[in-house]
Amino acid sequence: MRIPPESLSFEYFRASGPGGQNVNKVSTAVRLRFDVASAGLAGDVAARLSLLAGKRMTEEGILIIEASRFRTQERNQADALSRLETLLLRAEKPPKKRHKTRPTRASMRKRVEGKKKRGKIKRLRGKVGRDE
Repeated sequence: MRIPPESLSFEYFRASGPGGQNVNKVSTAVRLRFDVASAGLAGDVAARLSLLAGKRMTEEGILIIEASRFRTQERNQADALSRLETLLLRAEKPPKKRHKTRPTRASMRKRVEGKKKRGKIKRLRGKVGRDE
């Protein structure tokens, strides 16, 4: 899939976490904004992307990916882009259609026997009567 550059925008900010004195001076973390509407994705792909993105997708249809794993701006930018590509590839594949299946007779029998065994264990937990 080809990502149009005009639908991407990068924002750089200071990352939290380890990094020594460098962390307070250099903006190495990256926030990637991907405008789904201007990317020209098919309707079903955009809908699946929205579901996959979850809370990373804004109401305006902008996908936000933050990357701050690495200590350099370039590696964080590449990480954000690769994560976007992975999401887009997953959204392109339509979900497999589920075929209804019935449980086998043996599995139904096994389930009922397990329930009977559990019920017997619970019955035996009761108070002991005088005649026993």
